[in-house]
Amino acid sequence: MGKKEIQIALVAIVGLVVLYFGLQFLKGLTLFSTDRNYYVKFKNISGLSASSPIYANGYKVGVVENIIYDYANQSDIVAVVGLDNQMRLPKGSKAEIASDLLGNIKLELVLGPNPVDLLEPGDTIEGGPQKGALAMVSDMVPQIQAMLPKLDSILMNVNMLLSDPALQNSLHHIDDMTRSLNQTSRQLHAMATALNQQLPSMVKNADGMLANANDLTRSLNELDLANTMAKVNNTLQNVEQMTAKLNSNEGTLGLLMRDPELYNNLNATMMHADSLMIDLKAHPKRYVHFSVFGKKDK
Repeated sequence: MGKKEIQIALVAIVGLVVLYFGLQFLKGLTLFSTDRNYYVKFKNISGLSASSPIYANGYKVGVVENIIYDYANQSDIVAVVGLDNQMRLPKGSKAEIASDLLGNIKLELVLGPNPVDLLEPGDTIEGGPQKGALAMVSDMVPQIQAMLPKLDSILMNVNMLLSDPALQNSLHHIDDMTRSLNQTSRQLHAMATALNQQLPSMVKNADGMLANANDLTRSLNELDLANTMAKVNNTLQNVEQMTAKLNSNEGTLGLLMRDPELYNNLNATMMHADSLMIDLKAHPKRYVHFSVFGKKDK
């Protein structure tokens, strides 16, 4: 073999090596990588493939290196992921398959709650599709289906309630009440307006009344209440003296009120006077002597 053939062979080998490393670089893989490898177990990878990027909190931390599909046991699919050697996975972490608006598939890491209890390289974590808005809606479909019969019953009851004539009458009454309230509001507004107009004169009258009250108070203060009370006391003393004399045997009124003999005499006199009047009515001729012919009856 000549020298030229050896050079061609060396150029071909170098080209293949450069092509291999270029393909690895385009895939996001490195031949002499120091990444830590973990395994993610899926039921459905949803288009995930080798070289798909891996993100944690929006930052790229690795790449999917390989997809292992067991044709004998098709229940699980394992993805080999390579993470940056500075990346640590807490226990309880999960991996979710997500896609952007352009349809690019990526793997999102959902880190566990305890940053101290870590997974070791080579451990396996659970993976699945990212639950977006559509996934949440699909999870709600069974609950919505269970609610449909109840909603149907509620709508039937609402229709029955709306078709009830009593409800329509109530609405008419409410309409009448609303009109009455509007009219009452207008009347109250008119009354308030009139009151606002009359308020200055009312305040002026109230001031006049207060002035009159002050004048009356001054007049009462100026009265000689001591002399007035003295005269009242003298009058009361005279009344008491007269009452005492009436209760005693002194004077005509006292004797008349307290002497039973005088009362009996007066009573007898009244009885005789009454008998005299009866006899006068019965025989007037005994007391009046008058005759045309000069005859006198006895």
